[in-house]
Amino acid sequence: MASNVNPTVRRRRLGLELRRLRELKGMTAEEVAERLLVSQSKISRLENGRRSISQRDVRDLCGVYEVDDHRIVDSLMQMAKDSRQQGWWHAFGDIPYSVYIGLETDAASLRVYEPQVVPGLLQTRQYAEALIAGALPESGAPDIEKRVSVRLRRQDRVKADGQPLRLWAVIDEAALHRVVGGKNLMREQLEYLIELSQLPHVTVQVLPFDMGAHPGINGQYAILEFPDATDSSVVYIEGVTSDLYLEKANDVHKYSVMYEHLRAQALNVDQTRAFIESIVKRYMTG
Repeated sequence: MASNVNPTVRRRRLGLELRRLRELKGMTAEEVAERLLVSQSKISRLENGRRSISQRDVRDLCGVYEVDDHRIVDSLMQMAKDSRQQGWWHAFGDIPYSVYIGLETDAASLRVYEPQVVPGLLQTRQYAEALIAGALPESGAPDIEKRVSVRLRRQDRVKADGQPLRLWAVIDEAALHRVVGGKNLMREQLEYLIELSQLPHVTVQVLPFDMGAHPGINGQYAILEFPDATDSSVVYIEGVTSDLYLEKANDVHKYSVMYEHLRAQALNVDQTRAFIESIVKRYMTG
């Protein structure tokens, strides 16, 4: 569940405010870095929320920007303090995509396109175990279990009684045919997918092979939107060694338009359930 203080989101908000103060002062990131005797990349990382921000960083930046209002400084200092608290995911140790988890934890809605596998938030434990073990063949059992546990904890947002995550998933037909962990496991996974698709806040659509080329042909991506209007939407693209986060309005708009085309080309909700049910029957008789 989303906590009252999400460190990832606090870092983003604080970074945006620091950028706003710099731009009001008419300074470039390079000029600020030169004044503070730090690298320009550090200033950029502080402003985009990818780096923890200390209260000392805030104090120094407010000095450069000549912020005289102590209420503003105190507010920014408190945000810096909150941003250094640990989210629930830190209890699991080093998680390579912890920034994404922080964003997902606070998101109001998530639109995801998956070309190869069932989306993580809709996976059974057995499917997740088989998938992670296959994707990371050099990982030991403890690391696999940690990743599975984190994935299952993330699913709390979908199953929450109060304010669940609004999830829209477009899944390529290939994900339904890729036999992860055996046919019985796949049957259980697809039955679970049908079950979750009936939740009022979850929409699942399948993009069949006969649709041919489509806007998502280049691969998986997700669009996160937040309840606070000051938090800009984020496009997340997962990589093998590093992930990509796009926050510029033009980038988010392009991916949103792409997603609308995907939804239009995919089977509708009723057709999708019937389609998945037909594949479940194949796994039962195969």
